[in-house]
Amino acid sequence: MTTKTPAVSFTGAVKTFGDVRAVDGLSLRIDAGETVALLGRNGAGKSTAISLLLGLDEPDEGRVELFGTRPQTAVRAGRVGAMLQEGRAVPRVTVAELVGFVARRYPEPMDVAEALRLAGIGELADRRVDKLSGGQTQRVRFAVALAGNPALIVLDEPTAALDVEARHAFWASMRTYARRGHTVLFSTHYLEEADAHADRIVVIDHGRLVADGSGDELRRAGGGSLVAFDLAGRGTEGLSLLPGVVSVEIRGDRARLRTEDPDATVMALAALDAVRNLEVAPASLDDAFLALTGTDDLDEQLERV
Repeated sequence: MTTKTPAVSFTGAVKTFGDVRAVDGLSLRIDAGETVALLGRNGAGKSTAISLLLGLDEPDEGRVELFGTRPQTAVRAGRVGAMLQEGRAVPRVTVAELVGFVARRYPEPMDVAEALRLAGIGELADRRVDKLSGGQTQRVRFAVALAGNPALIVLDEPTAALDVEARHAFWASMRTYARRGHTVLFSTHYLEEADAHADRIVVIDHGRLVADGSGDELRRAGGGSLVAFDLAGRGTEGLSLLPGVVSVEIRGDRARLRTEDPDATVMALAALDAVRNLEVAPASLDDAFLALTGTDDLDEQLERV
């Protein structure tokens, strides 16, 4: 049986800056055609991982490959497009001129008009890049990333400068591109975007992979469900020992239990006659993210996943 070559492969990758291990033994595989969201707190190692992926940095240890080759080789072959946060507008050139210039650097570029249409900026073709709004400039960066018709596109906080309407338009464009069989990797601080638009969500903390799965799988890894009830004057002793409970939070006279088995937790509470004003709800992705990245005890985090 032939194993397909992954679009992206990190194998024990390490990158240090002085005493800081920005990427610490990262291993990750992304297959061709997948759309993957990359999450992590500020300083978690996301930007460094993206730099390694694009060949802007070399790992100190381990290996990073794109389509089975070094990142620099894949980039030179036109197989990778990137939309990064940094970069200043080019003065005195139009949007179409800029995208066309970038497209001509690739062996099999996308038609400029198609790139502009996919990015939702066809009407801006003749506008000067340095006269655009922040949101318009962000969409120009997307068109530039699409210009070479790359097999892999890397998007770093792609909707950071966009309003709600523009964000919806952007994700519609991105889905159209992904449906053509392309691979998409994007980082975002909008957790609902990761949940809605990614096949998988990868969470990095302290430069290491702490979770990798669907939104539902991450919710379970982060504590599963919330069971809340009124204490009504009863004590809190023993709550952390109830079946399924992984954490206990007391807010005034109300207990909030994070549990991996809400049915078992509720049955145990019922046996204790402690189901006053009971509330059972699935954990949000925000809750799961905070649970997975909210402690400096990395070994404790990894045990949950």
